[in-house]
Amino acid sequence: MPVPPAPAHVQRSLLRDDVYTRLRDAVVDGTLAPGEQLRDADLAAWLGVSRTPVREALQRLAGAGLVLTTPGRSTTVATLDRREIRNAQVVVAAMHRLAVEEAVGQLTAADLDAMREANARFADALGRGDADAALAADDLFHAIPVAAAANTAIATVLDQFTPVLRRLERLRFASLSGRTSVRLHDRLVDLCAAGDAPAAARVAHETWETLQPLLDALPPESPAPATPAPATPAPGTAPTALATPAPGTAPTAPASPPPATAPTDIEDTP
Repeated sequence: MPVPPAPAHVQRSLLRDDVYTRLRDAVVDGTLAPGEQLRDADLAAWLGVSRTPVREALQRLAGAGLVLTTPGRSTTVATLDRREIRNAQVVVAAMHRLAVEEAVGQLTAADLDAMREANARFADALGRGDADAALAADDLFHAIPVAAAANTAIATVLDQFTPVLRRLERLRFASLSGRTSVRLHDRLVDLCAAGDAPAAARVAHETWETLQPLLDALPPESPAPATPAPATPAPGTAPTALATPAPGTAPTAPASPPPATAPTDIEDTP
Protein backbone atom coordinates (compact mmCIF):
# COMPACT_ATOMS: atom_id res chain seq x y z
CA MET A 1 0.00 0.00 0.00
CA PRO A 2 1.18 3.60 -0.49
CA VAL A 3 2.85 5.51 2.31
CA PRO A 4 -0.01 6.57 4.64
CA PRO A 5 -0.93 10.24 4.07
CA ALA A 6 -1.52 10.97 7.76
CA PRO A 7 1.51 11.71 9.99
CA ALA A 8 2.62 8.80 12.14
CA HIS A 9 2.32 10.97 15.30
CA VAL A 10 5.68 9.90 16.67
CA GLN A 11 7.85 12.00 18.93
CA ARG A 12 9.78 14.75 17.21
CA SER A 13 12.94 13.53 18.94
CA LEU A 14 13.17 10.43 16.77
CA LEU A 15 16.69 9.10 16.46
CA ARG A 16 17.84 7.23 13.41
CA ASP A 17 17.30 3.92 15.21
CA ASP A 18 13.67 4.86 15.79
CA VAL A 19 13.22 5.73 12.13
CA TYR A 20 14.82 2.45 11.13
CA THR A 21 12.50 0.52 13.47
CA ARG A 22 9.39 2.22 12.13
CA LEU A 23 10.31 1.59 8.50
CA ARG A 24 11.43 -1.96 9.21
CA ASP A 25 8.13 -2.75 10.91
CA ALA A 26 6.20 -1.14 8.04
CA VAL A 27 7.94 -3.48 5.61
CA VAL A 28 7.42 -6.54 7.82
CA ASP A 29 3.71 -5.90 8.46
CA GLY A 30 2.97 -5.06 4.83
CA THR A 31 2.21 -1.35 5.26
CA LEU A 32 4.95 -0.90 2.68
CA ALA A 33 4.16 -3.62 0.16
CA PRO A 34 6.64 -5.76 -1.79
CA GLY A 35 7.69 -3.98 -4.96
CA GLU A 36 6.49 -0.58 -3.75
CA GLN A 37 8.74 2.34 -4.67
CA LEU A 38 9.99 4.33 -1.69
CA ARG A 39 10.70 8.05 -1.83
CA ASP A 40 12.63 9.43 1.10
CA ALA A 41 10.69 12.72 0.98
CA ASP A 42 7.35 10.88 1.36
CA LEU A 43 8.69 8.72 4.18
CA ALA A 44 10.18 11.73 5.96
CA ALA A 45 6.85 13.57 5.79
CA TRP A 46 5.02 10.51 7.12
CA LEU A 47 7.36 10.12 10.09
CA GLY A 48 7.74 13.84 10.68
CA VAL A 49 11.53 13.83 10.42
CA SER A 50 14.16 15.12 8.02
CA ARG A 51 15.27 13.09 5.02
CA THR A 52 18.72 12.30 6.48
CA PRO A 53 17.64 9.64 9.04
CA VAL A 54 15.28 8.17 6.45
CA ARG A 55 18.13 7.73 3.98
CA GLU A 56 20.29 6.13 6.67
CA ALA A 57 17.45 3.79 7.62
CA LEU A 58 16.93 2.77 3.98
CA GLN A 59 20.62 1.92 3.72
CA ARG A 60 20.32 -0.33 6.79
CA LEU A 61 17.20 -1.94 5.37
CA ALA A 62 19.04 -2.61 2.13
CA GLY A 63 21.81 -4.30 4.10
CA ALA A 64 19.21 -6.55 5.72
CA GLY A 65 17.67 -7.40 2.34
CA LEU A 66 14.33 -5.70 3.06
CA VAL A 67 14.64 -3.05 0.36
CA LEU A 68 16.45 -2.88 -2.95
CA THR A 69 18.36 0.23 -3.90
CA THR A 70 19.71 1.31 -7.27
CA PRO A 71 22.27 4.13 -6.97
CA GLY A 72 20.95 7.30 -8.54
CA ARG A 73 17.61 5.72 -9.35
CA SER A 74 14.96 4.20 -7.07
CA THR A 75 14.46 2.27 -3.85
CA THR A 76 11.79 -0.42 -3.67
CA VAL A 77 10.53 -2.86 -1.05
CA ALA A 78 12.09 -6.26 -1.67
CA THR A 79 9.86 -9.14 -2.65
CA LEU A 80 9.89 -12.43 -0.76
CA ASP A 81 12.99 -14.00 -2.28
CA ARG A 82 13.48 -17.65 -1.43
CA ARG A 83 17.28 -17.53 -1.54
CA GLU A 84 17.53 -14.43 0.66
CA ILE A 85 15.07 -15.79 3.22
CA ARG A 86 16.81 -19.16 3.31
CA ASN A 87 20.16 -17.45 3.89
CA ALA A 88 18.65 -15.43 6.73
CA GLN A 89 17.04 -18.54 8.22
CA VAL A 90 20.36 -20.37 8.39
CA VAL A 91 22.02 -17.45 10.16
CA VAL A 92 19.15 -16.75 12.59
CA ALA A 93 18.78 -20.41 13.55
CA ALA A 94 22.52 -20.67 14.25
CA MET A 95 22.53 -17.48 16.34
CA HIS A 96 19.59 -18.59 18.48
CA ARG A 97 21.20 -21.97 19.01
CA LEU A 98 24.37 -20.27 20.24
CA ALA A 99 22.44 -17.77 22.37
CA VAL A 100 20.48 -20.49 24.17
CA GLU A 101 23.59 -22.58 24.75
CA GLU A 102 25.28 -19.60 26.37
CA ALA A 103 22.17 -18.49 28.27
CA VAL A 104 21.12 -21.72 30.01
CA GLY A 105 23.37 -21.17 33.01
CA GLN A 106 22.37 -17.50 33.25
CA LEU A 107 18.56 -17.74 33.05
CA THR A 108 16.81 -17.00 36.35
CA ALA A 109 13.51 -18.37 37.59
CA ALA A 110 11.95 -15.05 36.65
CA ASP A 111 13.36 -15.39 33.11
CA LEU A 112 11.85 -18.84 32.74
CA ASP A 113 8.47 -17.61 34.03
CA ALA A 114 8.62 -14.75 31.53
CA MET A 115 9.30 -17.21 28.71
CA ARG A 116 6.32 -19.34 29.75
CA GLU A 117 4.10 -16.25 29.90
CA ALA A 118 5.27 -15.09 26.46
CA ASN A 119 4.55 -18.55 25.02
CA ALA A 120 1.06 -18.52 26.54
CA ARG A 121 0.39 -15.16 24.87
CA PHE A 122 1.84 -16.56 21.66
CA ALA A 123 -0.53 -19.54 21.72
CA ASP A 124 -3.50 -17.30 22.48
CA ALA A 125 -2.65 -14.99 19.58
CA LEU A 126 -2.39 -17.95 17.21
CA GLY A 127 -5.79 -19.19 18.34
CA ARG A 128 -7.28 -15.78 17.53
CA GLY A 129 -5.46 -15.53 14.20
CA ASP A 130 -3.75 -12.33 15.37
CA ALA A 131 -0.44 -12.39 13.47
CA ASP A 132 0.79 -9.09 14.93
CA ALA A 133 0.26 -10.24 18.52
CA ALA A 134 1.81 -13.64 17.73
CA LEU A 135 4.94 -12.01 16.29
CA ALA A 136 5.23 -9.69 19.30
CA ALA A 137 4.93 -12.59 21.76
CA ASP A 138 7.37 -14.71 19.76
CA ASP A 139 9.86 -11.82 19.71
CA LEU A 140 9.57 -11.49 23.48
CA PHE A 141 10.03 -15.22 24.04
CA HIS A 142 13.25 -15.45 22.04
CA ALA A 143 14.60 -12.13 23.30
CA ILE A 144 14.86 -13.46 26.87
CA PRO A 145 17.62 -16.05 26.29
CA VAL A 146 19.35 -13.66 23.86
CA ALA A 147 19.47 -11.01 26.59
CA ALA A 148 20.65 -13.57 29.16
CA ALA A 149 23.50 -14.64 26.87
CA ALA A 150 24.71 -11.01 26.88
CA ASN A 151 26.52 -11.49 23.58
CA THR A 152 26.32 -8.26 21.61
CA ALA A 153 27.58 -9.91 18.41
CA ILE A 154 24.66 -12.36 18.47
CA ALA A 155 22.18 -9.58 19.17
CA THR A 156 23.54 -7.45 16.33
CA VAL A 157 23.31 -10.23 13.77
CA LEU A 158 19.78 -11.15 14.87
CA ASP A 159 18.69 -7.51 14.67
CA GLN A 160 19.79 -7.43 11.04
CA PHE A 161 18.40 -10.71 9.73
CA THR A 162 15.36 -11.62 11.87
CA PRO A 163 13.08 -9.07 10.11
CA VAL A 164 13.64 -10.92 6.83
CA LEU A 165 12.10 -14.02 8.40
CA ARG A 166 9.30 -12.11 10.13
CA ARG A 167 7.77 -11.27 6.76
CA LEU A 168 7.45 -14.98 6.05
CA GLU A 169 6.29 -15.81 9.58
CA ARG A 170 3.32 -13.47 9.25
CA LEU A 171 1.94 -15.88 6.66
CA ARG A 172 2.24 -18.74 9.11
CA PHE A 173 1.08 -16.97 12.26
CA ALA A 174 -2.09 -15.75 10.55
CA SER A 175 -3.22 -19.41 10.65
CA LEU A 176 -2.91 -22.27 13.11
CA SER A 177 0.18 -23.66 11.37
CA GLY A 178 2.40 -22.13 14.06
CA ARG A 179 1.18 -24.57 16.71
CA THR A 180 4.38 -26.60 16.35
CA SER A 181 6.32 -23.61 17.66
CA VAL A 182 4.19 -23.54 20.83
CA ARG A 183 5.18 -27.11 21.66
CA LEU A 184 8.83 -26.46 20.85
CA HIS A 185 8.78 -23.36 23.07
CA ASP A 186 7.43 -25.41 25.99
CA ARG A 187 10.12 -28.01 25.46
CA LEU A 188 12.80 -25.35 25.24
CA VAL A 189 11.79 -23.81 28.57
CA ASP A 190 11.77 -27.23 30.26
CA LEU A 191 15.28 -28.02 28.99
CA CYS A 192 16.57 -24.62 30.08
CA ALA A 193 15.08 -25.18 33.52
CA ALA A 194 16.78 -28.59 33.68
CA GLY A 195 20.13 -27.01 32.77
CA ASP A 196 20.55 -29.16 29.63
CA ALA A 197 22.29 -26.59 27.43
CA PRO A 198 23.11 -28.86 24.42
CA ALA A 199 19.55 -30.21 24.16
CA ALA A 200 18.03 -26.76 24.64
CA ALA A 201 20.27 -25.37 21.91
CA ARG A 202 19.14 -28.11 19.50
CA VAL A 203 15.48 -27.31 20.17
CA ALA A 204 16.13 -23.59 19.64
CA HIS A 205 17.64 -24.40 16.26
CA GLU A 206 14.76 -26.72 15.38
CA THR A 207 12.25 -23.98 16.16
CA TRP A 208 13.59 -21.80 13.37
CA GLU A 209 13.82 -24.73 10.97
CA THR A 210 10.00 -25.06 11.09
CA LEU A 211 9.87 -22.28 8.50
CA GLN A 212 11.10 -24.68 5.83
CA PRO A 213 7.65 -25.66 4.46
CA LEU A 214 6.82 -21.99 3.90
CA LEU A 215 10.16 -21.50 2.19
CA ASP A 216 9.47 -24.44 -0.09
CA ALA A 217 6.13 -22.90 -1.06
CA LEU A 218 7.73 -19.67 -2.29
CA PRO A 219 8.27 -19.23 -6.04
CA PRO A 220 11.74 -20.29 -7.18
CA GLU A 221 14.36 -17.65 -7.71
CA SER A 222 14.60 -16.09 -11.13
CA PRO A 223 17.56 -17.60 -12.98
CA ALA A 224 20.50 -15.31 -13.56
CA PRO A 225 20.59 -13.96 -17.13
CA ALA A 226 22.77 -16.07 -19.37
CA THR A 227 25.92 -14.52 -20.77
CA PRO A 228 25.80 -14.71 -24.58
CA ALA A 229 28.44 -17.01 -25.99
CA PRO A 230 30.84 -15.66 -28.60
CA ALA A 231 30.00 -16.47 -32.22
CA THR A 232 31.30 -19.85 -33.31
CA PRO A 233 33.01 -20.00 -36.72
CA ALA A 234 31.54 -22.30 -39.33
CA PRO A 235 32.86 -25.87 -39.23
CA GLY A 236 36.08 -26.29 -41.10
CA THR A 237 37.00 -22.61 -41.14
CA ALA A 238 39.76 -21.04 -39.14
CA PRO A 239 39.07 -17.88 -37.18
CA THR A 240 40.10 -14.79 -39.12
CA ALA A 241 42.91 -12.80 -37.56
CA LEU A 242 42.95 -9.05 -38.10
CA ALA A 243 46.16 -7.89 -39.73
CA THR A 244 48.08 -5.29 -37.79
CA PRO A 245 48.91 -2.28 -40.02
CA ALA A 246 52.51 -1.29 -40.41
CA PRO A 247 53.55 1.86 -38.54
CA GLY A 248 52.57 5.02 -40.40
CA THR A 249 50.06 3.27 -42.68
CA ALA A 250 46.28 3.56 -42.51
CA PRO A 251 44.48 0.50 -41.26
CA THR A 252 43.09 -1.71 -43.99
CA ALA A 253 39.38 -2.43 -43.89
CA PRO A 254 38.61 -6.11 -43.55
CA ALA A 255 37.85 -7.81 -46.83
CA SER A 256 34.18 -8.40 -47.61
CA PRO A 257 33.14 -12.03 -47.53
CA PRO A 258 32.59 -13.70 -50.90
CA PRO A 259 29.00 -13.74 -52.11
CA ALA A 260 27.00 -16.64 -50.81
CA THR A 261 26.57 -19.53 -53.19
CA ALA A 262 23.47 -21.61 -53.36
CA PRO A 263 23.80 -24.87 -51.46
CA THR A 264 24.27 -27.97 -53.56
CA ASP A 265 21.54 -30.55 -53.10
CA ILE A 266 22.89 -33.73 -51.64
CA GLU A 267 21.02 -36.88 -52.52
CA ASP A 268 19.83 -38.85 -49.51
CA THR A 269 21.62 -42.17 -49.11
CA PRO A 270 19.43 -45.15 -48.49
